[in-house]
Amino acid sequence: MQATDDGVTTMRFAAMAGEAELTVAGRAPDRRLLDAAAAEVRRIEQAYSRYRADSIVSRINAAAGSGVAIEVDAETAGLLDFAARLHAQSDGLFDITSGILRRGWDFRSGRLPEPSALAALCARIGWRKVDWQPAARRIALTEPGMELDFGGFGKEYAADRAAAVLQAGGIGSGYVNLGGDLRVLGPRPDGRGWALGIRHPRTDGTLAGVELKSGALATSGDYERYMDIAGRRYCHILDPRSGWPVQHWQSVSVIAPVCLAAGALSTVAMLKGPDAPAFLAAQQVPWLAVDGSGAIVRHGF
Repeated sequence: MQATDDGVTTMRFAAMAGEAELTVAGRAPDRRLLDAAAAEVRRIEQAYSRYRADSIVSRINAAAGSGVAIEVDAETAGLLDFAARLHAQSDGLFDITSGILRRGWDFRSGRLPEPSALAALCARIGWRKVDWQPAARRIALTEPGMELDFGGFGKEYAADRAAAVLQAGGIGSGYVNLGGDLRVLGPRPDGRGWALGIRHPRTDGTLAGVELKSGALATSGDYERYMDIAGRRYCHILDPRSGWPVQHWQSVSVIAPVCLAAGALSTVAMLKGPDAPAFLAAQQVPWLAVDGSGAIVRHGF
């Protein structure tokens, strides 16, 4: 834990496959409260990780095609309802059954997958194939080999939950930063917003800055996992219809009331390609994007 002369305290820890940061200001924070917020991030990571056999996601996936419906808790039910709404609002582009495409892409190999392999994986994708019963809180994947993957919004949800823990403990000034996805608790004690930077998608520098007193900022981009082949970038954001990476935008950043919404909207915008501006306009959120040529496009940002 690190404190500065102006009363700002920061705690850093590893989570969600990256560096996490809790920054608070005002009265000296109780270390136990910061630890509780970090523990909440790790709890969500453990609950929804596809890499842990004991996670609810792994239990649902293990039963795919068996005809057995898995009962879930209220928190998981809420996230599944969110995924269902987002699938509808995105015209099927945001699909939590599309994580299976990772089997076809090895971004360290420098080789493109065979189209036939992607076609076979795409055949297992489709929220419409999921038997989700909200009232009973039961879910079944109807076909063998199907998978759920909460990776498209798990980190953002964790940022919101960590913020809720801090706010419940009386912290009203600061922010949570999980690998660049940020949820602001409230302004600095003097009323100023927090100066937050947006990563440049092609350099180690900052693309732009924004000052936030509340709400959330999330960015989706083609620079986290990718490979360049013959002058073309292939990234980890994959279109569930084709199995191939998005190409139109280098990155999209969105400001929204909560990080879960900001992250979901930025991802859908990447998937929407040239239709992203119209989609984001309909959501009435500020956004900033970098197109394939490196040009910056923005609205309300």
